[in-house]
Amino acid sequence: MTSSTTDNVGPIERLRSAVPGLDQILGGGLFRTGVYIIQGLPGCGKTILANQICYGHVAEGGSAVYVTLLAESHSRMIQHLSTLSFFDVKAFPDRLAYISAFHELESAGLKGLMGVLRREMRTRKVGVLVLDGLVAASEGASDLDLKKFIHELQSIAVLQDCTVLLLTSGNIHRMAAEHTMVDGLIEVEDKLFDARSERSIQVRKFRGAGPLRGKHSLRIDNDGITVFPRIESMYRGAATDAMHAEATTSGIPSLDAQLASRGLPKSSSTVVIGSTGTGKTTMGVQFVHASTPEEPGLHLSFFEGPERIRSKARSLGLDLGPLESSGAVELMWQTPGEALLDEVAERLLSAIARRNVRRLVIDGLSGFLDSTVYPERINRFFSCLVNELRSRQVTVLMTLETRDVVSSVVSMPWGVSGLVDNLFFLRFVHDEGHVERLLTIIKMRDTDYQAGLRRLRIDSQGMHIAGTYRADGDVIPSAQPVAGPEGPVPSPSK
Repeated sequence: MTSSTTDNVGPIERLRSAVPGLDQILGGGLFRTGVYIIQGLPGCGKTILANQICYGHVAEGGSAVYVTLLAESHSRMIQHLSTLSFFDVKAFPDRLAYISAFHELESAGLKGLMGVLRREMRTRKVGVLVLDGLVAASEGASDLDLKKFIHELQSIAVLQDCTVLLLTSGNIHRMAAEHTMVDGLIEVEDKLFDARSERSIQVRKFRGAGPLRGKHSLRIDNDGITVFPRIESMYRGAATDAMHAEATTSGIPSLDAQLASRGLPKSSSTVVIGSTGTGKTTMGVQFVHASTPEEPGLHLSFFEGPERIRSKARSLGLDLGPLESSGAVELMWQTPGEALLDEVAERLLSAIARRNVRRLVIDGLSGFLDSTVYPERINRFFSCLVNELRSRQVTVLMTLETRDVVSSVVSMPWGVSGLVDNLFFLRFVHDEGHVERLLTIIKMRDTDYQAGLRRLRIDSQGMHIAGTYRADGDVIPSAQPVAGPEGPVPSPSK
């Protein structure tokens, strides 16, 4: 290639997809004048995805045309699309048109179909053209003829400054001739996991850029399609480790007194582990109640709604109302159901960025495990989430429930102890007919603390450490990983 040739080569402009999350996966959007295949079995969301891109382009002042072969009727398609928020009836027919090219394909083959596409791009001067039914166009055509068709389509797309989307429901596991010719291959899938179904999207090929690899979750609702990039692919860099410079209060003065730093190291992550009723949520409420306008707090709960958290705070002599009114505290509830793991993470990180949160409570880490259809992901997911929170200078207190109500064994799934900085163990013990709450600080990374068994008291003034506990029985906790739904978890490396 000569220097004069390279001098004329510039970056190709991007086309915004108007599909939340998709442009992140593509590294900035589709390339203008590119030809892309969107592939997947019926019902996975191809038609909605292509239409959402068309309507998004029209909303930004462009024009688009949607060409069908053997597909549902245009009136039926528009009826279905009219229930979605991106639908705009004012786009018809000047800026968005639906046409059928099946007659031309049937009478003149690929040559006739190419004539329709060329005419529409030239006369309407569209920025986006969708051909829905590539599988119908490829039937009866040789691989060579199909390659020639794609090559000619690419040439016309460049001349007419048009981005082309080819929709097909062909065999997603077979490498077809057209795959080698197009600029990108996007696969949409709807997969069943026992009784639960989850949609995903994967960019198998994308010339000119490095997309986020792997499968990413996808949701279809009244707003159309939203893509949630996998957190492991989004946040791969190491966090800046500045957690030991200062300390912030735990919200429990008697607990801060047990720590040499007189509080939790800023930007650290703490897991409070214990059985039901031991005080994990109480500790989280006191931590978030210590939020200030300078250190805004966020409380995310998987199992208790905001009103129950407010009520619990009032029973402890704490009032979250003024803090919420001033913007120092926000209560967030992730409702039970079939939430997507990366959707929950995106919602959490967006809330942190919106208010510049510095104090975070995640009440019920098992909620993340309940949200994933791939339990083997949870270690990588949690590690990336903790690193990202640390890089954003967020001090995190998380709760995790154990199975046994009275036990000296800490059951920690996923090897969680190796992923966090601090680990507190809450439990009940029998003592001469009475039940005592105990706190044991199992781990404080690079921070000194007073070891031992501490009595806990919870009353109308909150949680307090009520002295040292001494007993003849075996109450020293031994931490060990346990088998999760995916099988045994290896012990974390030291």
